[in-house]
Amino acid sequence: MSLDKDTRAGGREGQTFRGQGALLRHVNLVRLPHTVFALPFALVGVVLASYVAPITISVVLWVVVAFTTARFAAMGFNRIVDREIDARNPRTRSREIPSGAMTVREAGVAVILASLLFVIAAWQLNTLCLLLAPVALAWVLFYSYTKRFTRWSHLVLGVGLSIAPVGGYLAITGRWSDPWWMLIALAIAVATWVGGFDILYALQDVSFDRENGLYSVPSTFGEANALGIARALHITTVAALAIAGLGAGAGALYFVGVLVAAVLLLYEHSLVKVDDFSRLDAAFFTMNGVISIVFLGFVFTERLLR
Repeated sequence: MSLDKDTRAGGREGQTFRGQGALLRHVNLVRLPHTVFALPFALVGVVLASYVAPITISVVLWVVVAFTTARFAAMGFNRIVDREIDARNPRTRSREIPSGAMTVREAGVAVILASLLFVIAAWQLNTLCLLLAPVALAWVLFYSYTKRFTRWSHLVLGVGLSIAPVGGYLAITGRWSDPWWMLIALAIAVATWVGGFDILYALQDVSFDRENGLYSVPSTFGEANALGIARALHITTVAALAIAGLGAGAGALYFVGVLVAAVLLLYEHSLVKVDDFSRLDAAFFTMNGVISIVFLGFVFTERLLR
């Protein structure tokens, strides 16, 4: 088994594993390596919550289970809803459902099981998380339909993933942050970060989206303007991370982490030019994983030294 990073049109899509078997099909269905994008931010929420409430290993594990199963349900549902669109797109027609490697029924069962596990994980955390679980699940499933009627589906996705740090914080404390705007700032940071890099990812489908009546920022405003919007969103990301740190009472290392994240985002944008998307794979897959993990590293180290 090996990870395939190739994204040639009509070939195997990037970030999938080569091999056979039911487990591998499900891993590839939801692009499990992409979990590394936002899971670290869920753990950032946990670390910031530890300033005001104690944490346990079991709670952290349930947070990981909750995030992973919610993401599985959302991605699996997206593949079901988009199966006909994916079949028409040369870049995505090799995905599990349009290629025939997995049936809609098999994917549907997996989505249902993942959703149930997510609710169970929320129940294991606290009452507030359990009450909010259906709302969070409904939002991340709703995202799959948005490209059909709004160019801002990227931000709907961003808001969905911004639930991760908020959920991580609530899992530990069982209550909203004080000051109230700290969690809002953290959610905005993740929403704009995800929305920005999803706009970059959509650059490769501009022609297809226009031909098939699908909405996106690049297909609506053009590639150059889309790059500008993505940059503006990522500037907002850096500012919101700094504001969240102030609200949480974080120390110097946290803000060093914000600065490093800003430099990495700047480098990510240097990889994508309006007339050259050849390095988009590196910008999307590699850099965003690095950004989230590195930032978590700074936040965690700062907490250890307090």
